[in-house]
Amino acid sequence: MELRQLKYFVRVVELGSMGRAALDLGVVTSALSQQISRLEGELSTRLLKRTSGGVTPTEAGLAFLAQAQLTLRHANAAAAAAQQARLSGQVSVGLAPTTAAVLGLPFIQAMRERYPEVRLHLVESLSGHLAAMLGARQIDLALIFHGDAPARWSVQHLLDEHLFVIAAKTLPGLPKTERVRLAQLADLPLILPSGPHGLRALLNTAFARARIKPRVVAEIDGLALLMDAVSAGLGATVQPGAALARLSGPPLAALRVSDSHALRPNLLASLSDDELAPAALAARVVLADVARALVRDGRWSGTKLHKASPRKA
Repeated sequence: MELRQLKYFVRVVELGSMGRAALDLGVVTSALSQQISRLEGELSTRLLKRTSGGVTPTEAGLAFLAQAQLTLRHANAAAAAAQQARLSGQVSVGLAPTTAAVLGLPFIQAMRERYPEVRLHLVESLSGHLAAMLGARQIDLALIFHGDAPARWSVQHLLDEHLFVIAAKTLPGLPKTERVRLAQLADLPLILPSGPHGLRALLNTAFARARIKPRVVAEIDGLALLMDAVSAGLGATVQPGAALARLSGPPLAALRVSDSHALRPNLLASLSDDELAPAALAARVVLADVARALVRDGRWSGTKLHKASPRKA
């Protein structure tokens, strides 16, 4: 009896169909059926019965199901314990300031829980700088915001962030609606990151498509200082919702930009799999898991999961 056969049997019962289970497991239906038949032959009893609507477990199948599920849970727990016990080393991870404000601490906590022997080196910097560091192999993986990655990298499009016009509620000229279009911002004083910043490049393209020239009154590359200037009423900014995560002063207005192209992609980029140590491979999985959980739980403001996630650039 093999764990694979137990896994196949449990999935068939859960889905009630050989075809659906085969599709879910990534095997052909004939191979799945053959493994179930071998299992029944080894046990000398029928576990499943075919019906017009699919397959259902027999009485023997129901009794076997509970023990099969328990065995699989024990096997998974044993594998996880073995992996955590042996996994050690160091991994370097790069996050942009806005991303770090939301994702940084939950990621650290998840890594400590799953892989306590792995030492994290976190780098907070601009997306362009992180991409350069990744190219120079100074870090192992990073969340970046542009798709022109070298073919040797592994790249996964995790999620997209909506952009918001963020400003003091008393700023003159600020629209009074919950959503705005970029075309409405032509006369609004803006405080933006400078040209090399990935977000600024995205905004330049978006403003060009909206056929307006933004009124930029200051350029600040540090997120903390930029948000201080916005809080002081010196101008508005356009940032993802994560920029609000670390603010402790009076609440600011956050108007969602409704232009369909005003989205910031979040790409999980790393060195190729064969260049990554086991600790880095594990950290990449944990980072993706934590990011998706934050989005699903509504703890990452203004984000949506990307539907398709190609593994290679």
